[in-house]
Amino acid sequence: MLRTNLPAAQRMMERLDALARHTDEPGKLTRLYLSPAHKAAMAEVAGWMREAGLNPVIDAVGTISARYEGSEPGLPALLLGSHIDSVRDAGKYDGPLGVLAALAVVEELQRMGERLPFAIEILAFGDEEGVRFPMTLSGSKAVAGKFDMAALAGRDKDGISLGEALSGFGYDTSAIPAIARKKEDVLAYLELHIEQGPVLEAENQPLGIVSAIASIARLNVTLTGVAGHAGTVPMAYRKDALVAAAAMIVETEAIARAMPGLVATTGRIEAKPGAVNVIAGDVAFSLDIRAPEDEVRRAGVERILTACRAIAEARGIGITIDAGYEEEAALCNPLIKEALGAAITAFGYRPITLPSGAGHDAMAFVDLCPMGMLFLRCKDGISHNPAESITPEDGEIALAALLHVVRNLDPKAFTVKA
Repeated sequence: MLRTNLPAAQRMMERLDALARHTDEPGKLTRLYLSPAHKAAMAEVAGWMREAGLNPVIDAVGTISARYEGSEPGLPALLLGSHIDSVRDAGKYDGPLGVLAALAVVEELQRMGERLPFAIEILAFGDEEGVRFPMTLSGSKAVAGKFDMAALAGRDKDGISLGEALSGFGYDTSAIPAIARKKEDVLAYLELHIEQGPVLEAENQPLGIVSAIASIARLNVTLTGVAGHAGTVPMAYRKDALVAAAAMIVETEAIARAMPGLVATTGRIEAKPGAVNVIAGDVAFSLDIRAPEDEVRRAGVERILTACRAIAEARGIGITIDAGYEEEAALCNPLIKEALGAAITAFGYRPITLPSGAGHDAMAFVDLCPMGMLFLRCKDGISHNPAESITPEDGEIALAALLHVVRNLDPKAFTVKA
């Protein structure tokens, strides 16, 4: 294997450790969008950009951007980046790796005294995980010109709307439409991300080429039964919303197992009144349904919701189903996949192509410009978990491959959307 010897690689790993200290929960890494920890992380990242001689700018949804000019000012830009928000009790690499690798690429170009025939724009988004508000990808959608202003009315569990949270951060939401990049100013979007799965580790390869990002639907199901005394209401007379929810969740799993490619998850459930000796009268739970193809996901959603309604009817339970958000599958650009394959091969590894079952900021760009992703293996395929781990050696290999792609990218190939 070729040796990489990139001074910025060690600095990238140290910064990943440093960024993980910004958390809303002591003892855990929890960094939700527009939280105090997010604000502190933004300041840290912007500071590192300034140290690199860049001029970071924060837009009206909290995305940090910094531009490294090409061989002449004003050239179209290759967008490199990812997100710095997290799930609750997260790992330190999901998202920040892509941001800090992008910065490291620019630092290596500066060290070598190189200006390219295009600019590079580093992007640090803040709302990829979608944990706090009903929507997600606020930052990347705004840059891609796909932000829905109606999303500003969406509220978190404390009743704070996205618009109120942005205003609280000092951002002018009326400026959001102006964030959108013009097609002629953007060359392509490329994102480095940990795999969040076991394939690369099983294949003993550090890097993988993403073929497509999965189609996703998130829904919220609310059930209304009748609360009652746990000891005095006979089983035959109960309208137990929690038991109905359990039946729906089990049936959802059975449907997903029976449809190749479909995955379905209930990650949140709340029962009220929530007392040990009271039958649950009201229950709310989430559904996250994904598939590599839109058709499979739509068919799965239809079957699951039909089954949920049938269970509710049979048990005399009221049911309301609200759409959270929906994203169509995003295909990665073939020219970018080819460039990633060439970079992986150049360092002596075998190119592996695999789909992403997770959503990413990259999917927001599919209509704006050519888009691609590079995966880095993570230990045991674990992500969204404190055990999330990569090795420094793999981190350096990933940075070297990303730099190889950037230095060898032909801007003429992307002047028209491929």
